[in-house]
Amino acid sequence: MLRRLLLSIALLAALRPAAQAAAPEDSLYVRDIERVEITGTRPMKEIGVQRTKLDSIVLRDNISSSLADALTSGSTIFIKSYGRATLATASFRGTSPSHTQVTWNGMKVNSPLFGQVDFSLIPAYFIDNATLYHGASSVGITGGGLGGAITLATRPGDEEGFHMRYIQGIGSFTTFDEFLHLSYTGARWSASTRLLCSTSENDFLYRNYHTKEFETDADGNIVGTSYPLRRNRNGGFRDIHLLQELYHTFGDGSRLSIAAWYLDSHRGLPLLSSDRNDEKSKKDLQDERTLRATAGWERLANGLKLDLRAGYTYTDLRYERLQDPEGQGNFLTMTDSRSYVHSLFARAGAEYALREKWLFTLDVTASQHMVNSGDFSLIDNTTGEYVRQLDDRSRFELSGFAAVKWRPVPRLGVALNLREELYGDRTTPLIPALFVDWLASKRGNVVLKASAARNYRYPTLNDLYFQPGGNPDLRPEQGWTFDAGGEFSLGGPSRSLKGSLTFFDSEIDDWILWLSDGAKSGIYTPVNVKRVHSYGLELKVDARAELGRRWSLRFDGNYAWTRSINR
Repeated sequence: MLRRLLLSIALLAALRPAAQAAAPEDSLYVRDIERVEITGTRPMKEIGVQRTKLDSIVLRDNISSSLADALTSGSTIFIKSYGRATLATASFRGTSPSHTQVTWNGMKVNSPLFGQVDFSLIPAYFIDNATLYHGASSVGITGGGLGGAITLATRPGDEEGFHMRYIQGIGSFTTFDEFLHLSYTGARWSASTRLLCSTSENDFLYRNYHTKEFETDADGNIVGTSYPLRRNRNGGFRDIHLLQELYHTFGDGSRLSIAAWYLDSHRGLPLLSSDRNDEKSKKDLQDERTLRATAGWERLANGLKLDLRAGYTYTDLRYERLQDPEGQGNFLTMTDSRSYVHSLFARAGAEYALREKWLFTLDVTASQHMVNSGDFSLIDNTTGEYVRQLDDRSRFELSGFAAVKWRPVPRLGVALNLREELYGDRTTPLIPALFVDWLASKRGNVVLKASAARNYRYPTLNDLYFQPGGNPDLRPEQGWTFDAGGEFSLGGPSRSLKGSLTFFDSEIDDWILWLSDGAKSGIYTPVNVKRVHSYGLELKVDARAELGRRWSLRFDGNYAWTRSINR
């Protein structure tokens, strides 16, 4: 038996070179096989998580718009906007803008003063990855997301070599958009520079239905009414964004990333349609200069992933109200509000996977905010000069996160998240979140998901210390969120159909609301008064078909029904 085996091996070795020599170098060997089956395991990090990842096509289709437009067309989130280059805020599942937490490259970008994010100041052109985490799923990202969380990130280029891209947009009302992208990708190094400049007079015509004009006859009797045509007043803007990125991959597989994003915005705040002032006698202006910089290092080896990040944010925000009472071009400063914000950020995280059934996560994030805020338009009664009085505040924030994810069998996944947060000299109670998912059917990849979480959002610096009206005795807002639903996916590389349906229910207590003190002063102060019950459903459908080498068909739909009740 051994002799026959040795002879067979010798014969194969002798025939192999001959067969290779007889075949041409560019020939292709094809062997018919009956069936190839490819299987994969669902990622452990996504056990029970309800998330929506914005398609890169959606981000690129809104290249001349802000992230607010991309979120409106590519997700179920509601964006409240007053037009281009005006405030755009998010309402996630019926909550307020401050209940949606936003991170950029791992660093939170919510204002420590207001607690919210103006999405009109985030160009879709500067974002490579945008993911929405709904309800309880936000606990794995950061605390305070009573409605949800949005993660934004940049990434190195895929194509090697040097590339340049320039796009120009021209629109009505003297609107110009300039986009420039320079990038280089090599074996170890990758660099990218993006520049965006948008300007517009934004003086469109509209019919003002808040102003009625009366037509009278010779005797002064009213014979008709009409609504006048008006031109948008004081709505011009100029936004400049510059983003610089640098990436380096080391020999051991670890990667270093550095990103710096500078914003310089000058905007006129349009007058209300009910405003009767002459457009030349009144101006409301908002200027913002913001620098965000992050540096990160990550390494994956032997099932252990380490992630270290640090960042810095500087914001110079100014609001001016100018008035020319005589109409001679001599504007007087009625309000000159300034805010200077410095924020330091540091984060250390680790993930360890054990035998494809366990995943352990630890994460610690620290932030230090330093704020100088005040009104420079105050006048000293004795000297008659402007008084520059600033209120200095600082706050340290610490957030610790731990999670364990378990998949006892390929169809079942269970995850438990725990988060604890500290702000100033106060702490929030423990924030738990439980997730479960079940592969109900391999045909169609039908996955059922459920989650429950308790969450807290602590007051902002304006809520606590705004002068006049701040309330240092505010309690954190707290709430319970429950999610249940399922998702499916059909098809293959050329045709696919995906969809998901989620039901949610949330109760938020101690909702912070600014109310008047009822006195003649008219001062507003924040108080814990609301108890809000929010519930509804979210539906997502995505269908794609490749019709040939150059043609494809795609359908993407999002639907949300939300009912939010103040009890």
